[in-house]
Amino acid sequence: MEFKEVVKERFSCKKFGPRQVGDNVIRAILEAGRLAPTAKNLQEQHVYVLQSAESLAAVDKHTPCRYGAPTVLLVAFDKNNVFTYPGGQRTSGVEDASIVATHLVLAAADEGVDSCWVNFFDPDKLAAELGLPENEEILMLLDLGYGAEGAQPLPNHSSRKPLSETVTWCW
Repeated sequence: MEFKEVVKERFSCKKFGPRQVGDNVIRAILEAGRLAPTAKNLQEQHVYVLQSAESLAAVDKHTPCRYGAPTVLLVAFDKNNVFTYPGGQRTSGVEDASIVATHLVLAAADEGVDSCWVNFFDPDKLAAELGLPENEEILMLLDLGYGAEGAQPLPNHSSRKPLSETVTWCW
């Protein structure tokens, strides 16, 4: 699929069917995330592939937003391995993991896999439930699968503000 088509047609799927995403497809999606740029090339991201009944039950315990997806990618980052920006108020962890997650979302769409970015959960409680290392901070969950019959974008999906409302050209 052409990139313009991917970004235009991709939507947050909220109704997944039971069909599993093949390992080769998941690996292609993960590879796109691996190739994402990070500050100083620290590559502090860590992606967990959740597919077991136990790990999906843990996700379901902490959010109603799995929507039946057979696979969930959990994107975290090593908060001890981040770049601190001038001024000392921000680090690269959240933005780098967000770039990785965005690559995963777009790669999934390119592979014909539906997805939904999920942040409706307490990351500390989910990390504890899954036994993640203390140095890792969860950024988000990415539901992956194939949309069930009737899955479609929200009615306002195509509604976008004009560039004149979201961009300022500075001379």
